[in-house]
Amino acid sequence: MMLKTELNFDSLIEGQELESLNKPPISKVQLVKYAGASGDFNPLHTDDASAQKVGMDGVIAHGMLIMGFLGQYVTELAGDRAETRNFRMRFGAITKPGDEITCSSTVEKRYEEAGEKFVSLALEAKKPTGEVVGTGTVLLRFQ
Repeated sequence: MMLKTELNFDSLIEGQELESLNKPPISKVQLVKYAGASGDFNPLHTDDASAQKVGMDGVIAHGMLIMGFLGQYVTELAGDRAETRNFRMRFGAITKPGDEITCSSTVEKRYEEAGEKFVSLALEAKKPTGEVVGTGTVLLRFQ
C-alpha cells in the first residue's frame, strides 16, 4: 500500500492535510504474526477466551501494531527525500480484529534552521467511525 505522493519541502504549507494511508481490516492471524515478530505473547492479543476472562469481548490488537502502521505511513511520506526524527505516539482507543485503520497527518510547522529544512507533522490513526486509536508527531528533515 504505497502512497501516491512523496513529500516535497517547497510545496508543503502549514495546516495542509497530507494523503492518508488506509490499512485493511486487522485479522486475528495478523495479531498472532505480530506477537511472534514483537515477542509480545500476551494472550489478550491472541486468545479470545483469555481476553474474555479480563472483561474484553475478544482479543485486541497490540498498541505497538498501530504505532507500526503510523511508522509505515511516515516512512512512505518521507520517501527518499526526508529523514525521520523524533517519532512519538500516544495510544487511544482499543483496536480489534475487523477494524480498519486510516493513518493521516497535518503539517504543523515548516521551517529552516542552520541551513537545514524541517517539517513537523501531527499524526493520527483512526477507525472509519472517527474513533482515534493513536496520535503522534514526527519531525522530518529534508535533504
